Amino acid sequence: MSFTRRKFIKVTSATAAGVGIVPTLAAQLIPSPIGNNVKVNVFSKCLQFLNYEALGETLAKLGFDGADLTVRNNGHVLPENVKRDLPKAVKALQKAGVDAPMIVTGINDANDRLTEDILGTAADSGITYYRMGYYKFDNKLSVFQNLDNCKRRLEKLEKLNRKYNIKVGYQNHSGPWGMVGGAVWDLHYILKDFDPEYVGVQYDIAHSMVEGGYSWEIALKIIEPWINSLAIKDFLWKKGEKRWEPEWVPLGEGMVDFKKYADDAQGLLTTKPITIHCEYDLGGAEFGRTNPTMLPKDIYRKLTDDLHYFNNKLLKS
Repeated sequence: MSFTRRKFIKVTSATAAGVGIVPTLAAQLIPSPIGNNVKVNVFSKCLQFLNYEALGETLAKLGFDGADLTVRNNGHVLPENVKRDLPKAVKALQKAGVDAPMIVTGINDANDRLTEDILGTAADSGITYYRMGYYKFDNKLSVFQNLDNCKRRLEKLEKLNRKYNIKVGYQNHSGPWGMVGGAVWDLHYILKDFDPEYVGVQYDIAHSMVEGGYSWEIALKIIEPWINSLAIKDFLWKKGEKRWEPEWVPLGEGMVDFKKYADDAQGLLTTKPITIHCEYDLGGAEFGRTNPTMLPKDIYRKLTDDLHYFNNKLLKS
């Protein structure tokens, strides 16, 4: 084919805006971008109102390459049912022509009774990346005592990752909750002695800018060797009742400097798995609700707009 995926999405975006999703035949014609092997997935939290078959069919029609599937409490796959349901989910996605390269979990302890069930089933299903849960600072300990404790816990997870040949990514998540990793430099302290082939970061540019403002550029350079996937979303600051808070918005409508990010991180954007996080107002779907108040066609239109923005603004021709 002589046209790129991005050009195709430009042509089909008008159709998608009218009916909510791209026609199946058209979606089957979307090739990967010429000159790179970019795979764009969507964090499935916002589509948990769909069963596995409908999820696969919808993502194929929207033009996404794959699903970043929730395998956690209240997710698409419940951890206690992972052996039964994760293979079903992956097969349903693949039947629709959609990949299942990565999952989102609550794993943060190698000794948890379900950790090996999840990792073993994921590996057997061809999944190569998982996002883990989060660590929080214990105020009774010093900052570096906390980080050293995280190191010890990750050492055990690294052994399991080697056993199952799977990569873990810790997301740098902002917030006033004492979350380890928000500042990014603390992740470098934790990860500097780990093999990035098995233990790394799911780098989130929006959370990095929330926490670091202009310093995100330095944080990106520090942590880059350990980045194994990229989470893409946008935000604005809004004044809440108690404090200023980030409000998630569609790509291009917020404060993330995607032009600068595309310049600085093009090597990552064209080589690492991408997961688009649609966490703005979707009638409750953004929280994983199975009965959103927004019509599905309107949700799909917003997801299509984000995919269109990513392909046209973040990937260089």
